[in-house]
Amino acid sequence: MVNIILHGCNGRMGRMITDLVKDDPDAGIAAGVDVAGGRLSDFPVFEDIKDCDIKGDVVIDFGIASAVGGVIDYCVKNSIPLVECTTGLSDEDTKKLSEASKEIAVLKSSNMSLGVNVINKVLSQISRVLLESGFDAEIVEKHHRMKLDAPSGTALSLADSINSACGDGLSYVYDRSGVRQKRSDKEIGISAVRGGTIVGDHDVIFAGQDEVITISHRAYSRAIFAKGAIKAAMYLKDRAAGYYTMSDVIG
Repeated sequence: MVNIILHGCNGRMGRMITDLVKDDPDAGIAAGVDVAGGRLSDFPVFEDIKDCDIKGDVVIDFGIASAVGGVIDYCVKNSIPLVECTTGLSDEDTKKLSEASKEIAVLKSSNMSLGVNVINKVLSQISRVLLESGFDAEIVEKHHRMKLDAPSGTALSLADSINSACGDGLSYVYDRSGVRQKRSDKEIGISAVRGGTIVGDHDVIFAGQDEVITISHRAYSRAIFAKGAIKAAMYLKDRAAGYYTMSDVIG
């Protein structure tokens, strides 16, 4: 059984994970961390992770980006593996995660769903053939009106899969307004839509001469991300220090 310390336990994803774990014999919440305290939980909750004195096997972080540095410090200090699910990380946080992976097991994914990670694998296999054949790559992502970062971390990971397959020679274009010029062959367009209660939609569009290929993923519930995070926590328990992704989890 994996005992989880859940950072951001009172947020949407934190509550989703808590509900799922209640019915999972192989996982449990040892403690939570949230600035709102323990009003919504039946396990010990700390307002700051540095004050958490309860032993856990893995930390799952679905908190805010500004708190990531403190979560990393806590995990390194206490030698606890970290499943980092927060998006909108700074370059400094990303570097800090990489450094931490030399001492603890770190799993970072911009999207915890099985479907999105399968798409990333597919993109790594087909993108070079399509772009070398004259196709243009565009990504359109849609999320709820409360999402703070844009473009989404998932959209960027999809772009990275395409770019990596093409030798990392592509640039990312986020806004075409005010620019009167034709599209470059060496770019990926990324567009963000925010509105309503959209959980998460991503379309990868390969537009060629007289034909279009679209690879789409629709998230209808946050449960898919919560299930992925729990699965990742089970995978990461007792792993050696290193940097892991959901690709390692799904095999």
